[in-house]
Amino acid sequence: MRELNELTEVEDPAWPVLGEELRAAAVPVEMPEADPAVGAAALLQTQVSVRSYLGAFLLHGGGAFVDDGWLRVYGSPAADDSRRLPGIARVNGYPDRFDPHWRPRAGLVVAHDVLGGVFVVQGGPADQVGLPGRPGEIVYFAPDALRWEALGSGYGAWLSWMLSGGTEEFYQDLRWPGWREEVRGLDGDRGLTLYPPLWSAEAHRDLGGTSRRVVALAELLDLERLTSAEFDGADPGFLGAL
Repeated sequence: MRELNELTEVEDPAWPVLGEELRAAAVPVEMPEADPAVGAAALLQTQVSVRSYLGAFLLHGGGAFVDDGWLRVYGSPAADDSRRLPGIARVNGYPDRFDPHWRPRAGLVVAHDVLGGVFVVQGGPADQVGLPGRPGEIVYFAPDALRWEALGSGYGAWLSWMLSGGTEEFYQDLRWPGWREEVRGLDGDRGLTLYPPLWSAEAHRDLGGTSRRVVALAELLDLERLTSAEFDGADPGFLGAL
């Protein structure tokens, strides 16, 4: 296990480059204020250095609402964050105090989207963690398919893509006219549930004609877990704690 100074006192820290990407993003980005102490604790428990985008974001970023909040990327927000965006420690169930023996369950949940999609840094061999892809690769639990998909890149490349407008490509079949007005301003612990549900053929024939309701993101994730188990006979595993 590395000490905090080993994670922070590095050559070529990523934050100057990542900070500029966040400021110059091709889509709207809102960043809650970060808490330096919380960020340091999260960095120590996660055991990644600030040379990586993940480490830099945990230490310096209070999280981010990307593309008017369609995507929520987790960091280390201050306790008085008015948008109620959870921190990465809460979402992943970090221990209250540093525990060198603690590990994420199958991978590290780094983001959710407003529809209940889950982005995870894969945490080990696929036959051990039950997730596709390779260790360190971003995998996505798709709310329309109710299954995990490997995205073929690590955290840094994934975040850069999202900030450069990748959300438009990635979600092109999951958006409806007027979605931005419905999503903008939602708190970080809220999502949208659709009826007919997103995983149905009826919903995809006319997403704009679905009935949409704001719900707790935790409720949306529970519904996805139960439905996935009912349809496929397999629990998708940990989708984040909110």
